[in-house]
Amino acid sequence: MLRQLRRLRDKVRIDTFLVLILLTVAIAALLPARGAVATGVGHATTVAIGLLFFLYGARLSTREAIEGLKHWRLHGTVVLATFVVFPLLGLAIQLVPSAVLPTELTLGVLFLCCLPSTVQSSIAFTSVARGNVPAAICAASLSNLLGIVVTPLLTGLLLSSQGGISGGAVVDVALQLLAPFVLGQLVRRWIGGWVARNRKYLQVVDRGSILLVVYAAFSEGMVEGIWGRLSPVALGALLGTCVVLLGVVLALTWFGSRRFGRADRITILFCGSKKSLASGLPMAGVLFAGPQVGLLVLPLMLFHQIQLMACAAIAGRMARRAEEPTAQPVPA
Repeated sequence: MLRQLRRLRDKVRIDTFLVLILLTVAIAALLPARGAVATGVGHATTVAIGLLFFLYGARLSTREAIEGLKHWRLHGTVVLATFVVFPLLGLAIQLVPSAVLPTELTLGVLFLCCLPSTVQSSIAFTSVARGNVPAAICAASLSNLLGIVVTPLLTGLLLSSQGGISGGAVVDVALQLLAPFVLGQLVRRWIGGWVARNRKYLQVVDRGSILLVVYAAFSEGMVEGIWGRLSPVALGALLGTCVVLLGVVLALTWFGSRRFGRADRITILFCGSKKSLASGLPMAGVLFAGPQVGLLVLPLMLFHQIQLMACAAIAGRMARRAEEPTAQPVPA
């Protein structure tokens, strides 16, 4: 029975972590944190996020990221898509009337547009589609390295003008995200090997911190009663917005990279079109305050699942095309 369930999961490509997030949301809806419990969850979340970014710093080899810069045209294209094209599209979405898409959701879309690319899924899809895997490793790592600094700055610049956050939130990022990350980089020479050997077990910290952020955000939203403001029309509009956003970026990264070879184009397609849930949720927990956090991260959670399903289908199709035998000329 378990084997059949695993086969079904693999066949329909269920994201187990997303299921855990949805379960956490359900728990927050039924048993939201209140009073002293909410205070304890808040302190635990702060500690967990700091530990998460400390481990990010201990894992990421700065030397490898710098070496990867040798392929500067490819990496520059990915950075341009991630931190310029995406935010510009996010600003355009702010023009959607609040009667269709509530302001918290449009700001949430703008926030996700400021995030770095994913690492694991970008590399995995590039590999499946027969792309340039070494370049994907460097591009995704560089995107996340830059995102530690660029994302808070972009978020502070763009969302503060939209009334989303205050400039002081960037200082909180420096204390809660950047400082642990830099510390991790400094001690990497001593603990990097241990972290690499125990990556499987340390995923508990990664996912646990994200689940804590989700629980805290959605609990506060339940206590304050903000979810009653969401209508089916707003959810449908958000779904359509995320689908269109991803489709536009996929088209831009693919057709805008025609001067590259096919393997490099595949790398640009997958590294330049995705946004990191693993980085986004902890950053949201630091950047934003108040019950609106749940609504602000909802676009990211939805976009994350859409990008996984869409990119899995695209990578599979590219892999099948790569395996097709080339047509042979008919002998005269």
